[in-house]
Amino acid sequence: MESAAVSMMILRLCSGMQRVVPTITRLHVYSSSRAASTAASSMKHAERQLTSQEVYAREDKYGAHNYHPLPVALERGKGIYVWDVEGRRYYDFLSAYSAVNQGHCHPKIIAALNDQASKLTLTSRAFYNNILGAYEEFITNLFGYDKVLPMNTGVEGGETACKLARKWAYTVKGVPKYKAKIIFANGNFWGRTMAAISSSTDPSSYDGFGPFMPGFELIPYNDIPALEVSAVLCDNEVMLAIKPGEHGSTYGGNPLACRVAVAALEVLEEEKLAENADKMGHLLRTELMKLPNDIVTTVRGKGLLNAIVIKETTDYDAWKVCLRLRDNGLLAKPTHGDIIRLAPPLVVKEDEIRECVDIIQRTILSF
Repeated sequence: MESAAVSMMILRLCSGMQRVVPTITRLHVYSSSRAASTAASSMKHAERQLTSQEVYAREDKYGAHNYHPLPVALERGKGIYVWDVEGRRYYDFLSAYSAVNQGHCHPKIIAALNDQASKLTLTSRAFYNNILGAYEEFITNLFGYDKVLPMNTGVEGGETACKLARKWAYTVKGVPKYKAKIIFANGNFWGRTMAAISSSTDPSSYDGFGPFMPGFELIPYNDIPALEVSAVLCDNEVMLAIKPGEHGSTYGGNPLACRVAVAALEVLEEEKLAENADKMGHLLRTELMKLPNDIVTTVRGKGLLNAIVIKETTDYDAWKVCLRLRDNGLLAKPTHGDIIRLAPPLVVKEDEIRECVDIIQRTILSF
């Protein structure tokens, strides 16, 4: 069962590079006349620059209300910076939930994207293409595994890991049919699909969406005695338990995504971003520890994935701190009410970290 957790992390990392081509599901079919009218109206609206308030209003009107974005309307990004529609520049301390660790619009990644987009973008897995195998060879060699199964999103990687773990349990390990159990740690988060929320201990994720997936069990984090299972990494023995027709993805492994994924991973290696994250993260936490502990009660993290915990009062909370950080030129986002995630792109430099620490300190001390 531990193989599920290990495979899940690897598959999530792999699939996180596949977020190039989004899919859209339509639940209703509209008449061609209405579609043409709507399209014409949208084109006219796009002819002029929208204000931030107009951007907020349009999303609120036409989009599902499943997010609570910080009120800032972004238009472009470069490196560790993003700009809103009015031209204001901000430090990005969210990095699209760490999906743009190489920084916004990295030239090598953009070059790979543009080059491949002009040749071949999507074939489905019904046919071979000349890019998928190169990506598979590169990423399996990089991380030391026999096989990779590319998907589109992190949560699909997690779902794939669950299927692989169960299939391996039945066909290789000999677990009685449909009696397999997958073990998750309390406090885990890997998405919001039915399987993901079935493994969650966070009511905001699962409440109101039952019944839940059977065969999932939760244990305390880092409690080895509670986890009496063997560890199997996602090598041939596990991956080859899945046969043709048993799992797949139309967009997973598409040439465009694979080309971009290789470029993104090469940037991580060539620019030594893991080493930079370790160094810059240590500097960031050291400086954040100097914040007044009557406001910031906890500083924690590893590398450049960090968080501070804000003591909520009638005068301030994590949301209000993030709004003021925005006003001071730095974008961060609260999570779980009192926590602020601080995760800049891994390309950030020391002088930029120090400038951002100054912004954070000035913001905190302003309350």
